[in-house]
Amino acid sequence: MTERMSRAALTQWFWADTRLQVPGLSLALMALLLALSANIGVDTMVSSFRLTFLGWLDQRLAAELCVTAKDEDEAKRLREWLPRYSMAVLPIWSVEGNVLGQHLQIFGVANDPTYRDHWPFIVADREAWDEVASGEGALINEQMWRRGAASLGKTIRMPGDWDATVAGVYSDYGNPKGQVIIGIASLVTHYPDVSKLRYGIRVPPEQASSLSQRLVTEFGLAETAIIDQASLKRQSRAVFEQTFTATGALNVLTLAIAGFAMFSSLLTLSGIRLPQLAPLRAMGVRRRDLALYEVVRTLALWLATFVAAIPVGLGLAWVLLAIVNVEAFGWRLPMTVFPLDWLWLGAVALLAAILSVLIPVRRLATINPADLLRIFADER
Repeated sequence: MTERMSRAALTQWFWADTRLQVPGLSLALMALLLALSANIGVDTMVSSFRLTFLGWLDQRLAAELCVTAKDEDEAKRLREWLPRYSMAVLPIWSVEGNVLGQHLQIFGVANDPTYRDHWPFIVADREAWDEVASGEGALINEQMWRRGAASLGKTIRMPGDWDATVAGVYSDYGNPKGQVIIGIASLVTHYPDVSKLRYGIRVPPEQASSLSQRLVTEFGLAETAIIDQASLKRQSRAVFEQTFTATGALNVLTLAIAGFAMFSSLLTLSGIRLPQLAPLRAMGVRRRDLALYEVVRTLALWLATFVAAIPVGLGLAWVLLAIVNVEAFGWRLPMTVFPLDWLWLGAVALLAAILSVLIPVRRLATINPADLLRIFADER
């Protein structure tokens, strides 16, 4: 199209010559396309996982402290002592049982803003949390929902022969099994023997350390029974960030290989193309202009490859997140796009393309005109 739209003779020659060089560069361009597509796809998957992981940490570790009593007597004293020094005490109690033919965990949650603010749903009724608090509703994790074991609004039979209606579906990353959440009152009513040893404690973040010390010095709780969840988040994030170092190194390696392939192809073609450039030099086109045309051609091919790689990479990411991950683990990661990362990858690929054309361009810009014409004469 650009060739047909061109009016100047040199511009028409440029696009025609570019089209002529594509077969010789096809292998190198395909390597660059695959490298860019793989990088975009994997980066999208990993970065989407990173955002999801951080959100999951905020969801599951919303309480500033987590404490575990050694026995029921200590747990009772904790329930009496903690409300004086905290904003909320959240029981972390659960039982195991068979629901819809699957052995899973059933958790009870308090009617507290912590859950309403930090537990996003995939699908849910409008008043899902109110239904759970009333004892009529239950929440199921994504694994049960995707397997078709239960759906929104379906009544499920709970252990102990009572029914609950599915009011919402929540993400439960990393868990291979199903899971059900009901109100804490329903949990205690239907399963009075539930262990009541673990609690999440909500306090202003700046007071978490002092409360932790008080639990040890005043209450007498063992230090090993207290988890500073803010510190746990930081450690988890630090460990996870190490994966990005490896991903970045792989990105650089694949792009370097693609850049080397382009360099080899351009270096080989530069010698073959000299007879084609000699007539232009004979007609008065300066060597500097010929070298500039070579650079522009490389940039045009890079741009076309980069633009084509974006949808291919996004398609790869979608397959990994929406199909492979669901089939392998039973849960789906939300896909988030990162255009700034594409620009960074494009800049790295551009640098590789420019480096690959430097030697052929330098050779063309410094070749003696007589040698160029002699090559043309010998080819004839």
